[in-house]
Amino acid sequence: MTSRVLVPVDGSTLSLRALRHALREFPDADVTAYHVVDLFDPAPPAAAESSYEPMLGTEEWYQYVGELRDQLFADVAEVAADYGQSVETDSDVGDPARLVVEYATEETVDHVVIGAHGRTEPQRPLFGTVAETVVRRSPVPVTVVR
Repeated sequence: MTSRVLVPVDGSTLSLRALRHALREFPDADVTAYHVVDLFDPAPPAAAESSYEPMLGTEEWYQYVGELRDQLFADVAEVAADYGQSVETDSDVGDPARLVVEYATEETVDHVVIGAHGRTEPQRPLFGTVAETVVRRSPVPVTVVR
């Protein structure tokens, strides 16, 4: 029996589809939506216009990623409400693949449900690097949603 499911979310269509899948397939499980702010994501558009210096770690950067995270978790709560459930949320900053595997290893997680990729380009590989790494390294079963 699966009692705790981890769903990495990044706001992409497939990550929210993975959340829906987890809520539908594991209705009695505790579901945690886990967002990792990728350090290699582009800086906010205003930062690129204002200076050449990276803004990583500045107050403006933390405010920007905090607003994005809050909006993402509001979307997660809305999806969960559609299923009459609530979802725990957690977030971190770093390498998404490494931190998702670390979370699944260190927390009491029985299953990971992850979107195949977070990109929106029409020409893309079947799986993204984060999903592939999680599938290869996870200590628990992983379902990849397309």
